[in-house]
Amino acid sequence: MSQTLNVKNPRTGEVDYTIEALDASEVASLAARLRGTQGEWLLRGLKGRGDALLALAASLENHANAIIAALEIDTGRKTIASQEVMGVIGSLRGWTQLAPMLMPKPEWTQGRMKPNFKHQNDYIPYALVGVISPWNFPMTLSFIDAIPALMAGACVMIKPSEVTPRFADAVSKAIEEAGLSDVISFAQGGGATGAALVDNVDCVCFTGSVATGRKVALSAAENLIPANLELGGKDPMIITASADLDKAAELALRASVLATGQACQSIERVYVPSEHYDNFLDKLVSKAEAVKLNYPDISQGHIGPFIFNKQADIVAGQIKDAVTKGARVLTGGEILTHGGGRWLRPTVIADVTHAMNIMVEETFGPVVPVMAYDGIEHAINLANDTSFGLSGAVYAGTIEEAHEIGQHINAGAISLMDGALTGQYFEAGKQSFKNSGLGPSRMGANGFLRFFRQKAYIANTVCPLTIDDFAET
Repeated sequence: MSQTLNVKNPRTGEVDYTIEALDASEVASLAARLRGTQGEWLLRGLKGRGDALLALAASLENHANAIIAALEIDTGRKTIASQEVMGVIGSLRGWTQLAPMLMPKPEWTQGRMKPNFKHQNDYIPYALVGVISPWNFPMTLSFIDAIPALMAGACVMIKPSEVTPRFADAVSKAIEEAGLSDVISFAQGGGATGAALVDNVDCVCFTGSVATGRKVALSAAENLIPANLELGGKDPMIITASADLDKAAELALRASVLATGQACQSIERVYVPSEHYDNFLDKLVSKAEAVKLNYPDISQGHIGPFIFNKQADIVAGQIKDAVTKGARVLTGGEILTHGGGRWLRPTVIADVTHAMNIMVEETFGPVVPVMAYDGIEHAINLANDTSFGLSGAVYAGTIEEAHEIGQHINAGAISLMDGALTGQYFEAGKQSFKNSGLGPSRMGANGFLRFFRQKAYIANTVCPLTIDDFAET
């Protein structure tokens, strides 16, 4: 039986919404319904599926105001809410153009070692793909996997975060208007609903914490299905001695505190040459103090509240640990309560070390810890001293210098002369290193091809061998 879950508004701290969490039997029923229509969806072909997704893009445009309004409440921010919706609409149109060019063409290939054989491949999509999305970018991360899976010919079930579920109800109306409710559907609920989803799909895509990602991976292994996991990060930024310090400070601030730092690709630790350390900190603090909260008017300011109250406690604990161990908070540092929501001004922390949690654990808040280094080899060693490997950044005097350093950082994507570019640019394939994830890239060509299994047809062009050909002699 479904369970009613209360949902808090991050700006007010009040419960102002409820969802009905699907139980295991309801998830299984939804999965069966989607599976029942997948064959027809596949038969539409790439052109037919593309036309249907273009119709969904148009429908989302029709419902954009309502979806944006729901996302604003979900996340406590306005501009990024609009960007999420427009981004998904753009992604729908982009994949319909790109997928036909990526789809391998079936053709016979003659064997190299045994020329009498030839083979051809079919590409068979998974019938049902499950997506479990997080609360930090609710719509973007629900559709980043769903859209290419749909283009491949799969049906998709999405379990959005129970922290930010409002947008899904608004999006469902657009899906229904586009006539795709039997192809893509939301399963609202918490952890139990997500666990049931993994038990009922053929491939699962999960974005979230390392701890939950391990549970998803274990469940997927038990079900013998692939798991695409995009997990946590502790992204470093190396600033070199040749860099423009003023621009470097501006970049480090933006890449760290945008979206209240609640992004996997946020910069969470900054390394600066010792000889420029104090100068850089002065510039960074000055810029950080000019950043405004979007309170009381959501239409004004730069950063919003913590979406999830628990995250504010995690960040506060890391700041306290750092100060206890000798770090200095130069600006910010105090969790504020405004209107019932929890907020943190951009927080610059100096004199940090890797003995502090704030330099080794994921923070997910608007915090910029800055550490001095002596020589670029020292900086690279510090950048790689982590259990994470999602992404990183280098800001230097030239792209060439940044590229040379970036080649030594053990992470799946390196932003050169910028930071957190994987949140802006989706064409480059990348995979997570270390504990930051598992599976093929969700970007680039593999973002589409990962939803297919290869089926081989192997043909013999001469007489088959007989049992006598294998006789002991």
